[in-house]
Amino acid sequence: MEKNHPQQQRRNFLKGSLALGAATLMAPAVTMASPTIAKGSEEAFGISVGPYLQTTFGNEMSILWITNKNAASWVEYGESADALNLKAYGESKLGLRPEGRLNCVTLKNLKPGVTYHYKIVSKEVVDFQPYKLTYGATLSDTGTFVNADGTKEHISFLMLNDIHDRPKSIPFLLELDKEKKNDFIFFNGDIFDYQTDEKQIIDHMLQPCVDAFAKQTPFIYVRGNHETRGKFCREFPAYFQNVGRTAFTLGPVRFVILDTGEDKEDAHPVYAGIVDFDQYRIEQAQWLATEMQSKAFKKAPFRVVMMHIPPRYSGDAHGPVHCTEVFEPLLNKGKVDLVLSGHTHKYMVHQPAQGKNNYPLIIGGGPKEGTRTFTKIKANKQLLSAVMFDDSGKEVGRVEVKR
Repeated sequence: MEKNHPQQQRRNFLKGSLALGAATLMAPAVTMASPTIAKGSEEAFGISVGPYLQTTFGNEMSILWITNKNAASWVEYGESADALNLKAYGESKLGLRPEGRLNCVTLKNLKPGVTYHYKIVSKEVVDFQPYKLTYGATLSDTGTFVNADGTKEHISFLMLNDIHDRPKSIPFLLELDKEKKNDFIFFNGDIFDYQTDEKQIIDHMLQPCVDAFAKQTPFIYVRGNHETRGKFCREFPAYFQNVGRTAFTLGPVRFVILDTGEDKEDAHPVYAGIVDFDQYRIEQAQWLATEMQSKAFKKAPFRVVMMHIPPRYSGDAHGPVHCTEVFEPLLNKGKVDLVLSGHTHKYMVHQPAQGKNNYPLIIGGGPKEGTRTFTKIKANKQLLSAVMFDDSGKEVGRVEVKR
């Protein structure tokens, strides 16, 4: 395993945030499906952020939003703004529909290639007694999206990574995409330094995404190692459809997303004995081995793996080394066409190398001006291309795989 300088550069850059003690970085927290506002709050009922879209395709779209007080919520939708004749609620559990602040409603059995109009609706719950529920104000907002045809011949998306609590970078980098036609936006981890509270999630990611694209174009998100840190990291996943491993097919590409966890050993003092990322990565490797035997993976014209910590070329810290040990043999064996990563804060394209990675590997840049990147990925049945640009709009790396 080669030892590189980028890991040390990251350590220097993040010295301030990583110096926090165990009580700050990974303090135990009570898991909450939906945080509540203190009783007696005089704040007017409102939508804190949203709607924003997430999906793994398959003719489904999840619509998420957050209210500032508990509410009963749903989505009305249809193929015309004048005919929102369909209605969907959040997932029921034990016969109970959701009631709270964090809303995720998944629209299912959508028609391929069809434009859908939708309206989110939230009705404030003023008082919840055993035999009487009192409602207050009702709020709504509207949007549209195109349900992607899973069999479409051409696809495109953007990858952003390692924003590190610099929310202005999100619209800035998106604006540099000249085509601005994407099936989704992919966030490849470390959008935050660590997880502090709900306001940080809203102000530093969700609101910039809503303002720029997320009411009409979905995003997909996998955690980086920094999203596993902080007192709010256990509540963090509730604000998204998914931030962990998953696999899906869109057009000619089978996508596999891995959650690479932390870059330090589990026994590091800052984690105070309450993490188990080694076992988590081992379990994901087992899942990856099964995924690679699936018909969807084997028959796809192209196979793209997306993971925050690269399977190689990211230094000698424990997490990167473990990622190489558990993931690289599978990726080499599985005939992967492209791996997309971040983490090192130093953008680079690594072509296939004998005895190392059998696949091209793109590593996106870091958070500082001059190191930021976005990567545009396109595919049809004959060609998979990935072009990385810096924050001046200059091309700084390219990979093309032909069939």
